[in-house]
Amino acid sequence: GDVTNPSLLDQLSELEVSTPAISQIPSGSLGAFAVGDIPTDFVLEDTAGNVVRLSDFRGRPVVINFWATWCAPCRVEMPELQAAYEAHQDDGLVLLAINRDESREQVVEFIDELGLTFTPLLDLGAVVSDEYQIQNMPTTYFLNEAGEVTAVHLGALIDIQLDEYLALTINGS
Repeated sequence: GDVTNPSLLDQLSELEVSTPAISQIPSGSLGAFAVGDIPTDFVLEDTAGNVVRLSDFRGRPVVINFWATWCAPCRVEMPELQAAYEAHQDDGLVLLAINRDESREQVVEFIDELGLTFTPLLDLGAVVSDEYQIQNMPTTYFLNEAGEVTAVHLGALIDIQLDEYLALTINGS
C-alpha cells in the first residue's frame, strides 16, 4: 500500500518554506565532494612561499575553507575560524584557508588586518577551487583523520555550527 506519511510531508514542506535559502541552493553547489568522500589531493603555496599538500595532513583533522577578501561572509567568519583553530590546536587541527585567485599582497593585508595567525594558501588561477567545484564562498569542508569528509558547509559559519562540525571531525573518527 501507500507508505507516505502525510504529516511528515507537511512538516518537510513547512521546513522548506521557513528556510528558503536552503531550497534555493542548487544541488551540486556544495562542491565536488560529499560526506564520506576522500577529496582530491592538492598542492598549493602559502603566503610565505611554503609548499603545502593536503595529503601531508592525513592522520590529523583538517578544515578546508575556500574564501576571498572581497567576500563579506568570509570576513565575518574568519574570527570564528581563528578561534576554532586556537581552541583545537592541541587536537592537531589543521586549517587550510584557500584564497581564490588573489595576490599574495591582498591576502597578507587581509590576514594582518583581522589579526589571523593561520597561514592561508594561494589558489592562483582558482585551480583547486575549480577542481572542488566551488561556486559560492565561503565553502568549508571538514575532514577526519582518515581524510574523509565529515561535513560540508556553504556560507559563513557561526561558532555553534563550527563546534558541531568539529565534534564530528575530531572526536567522531
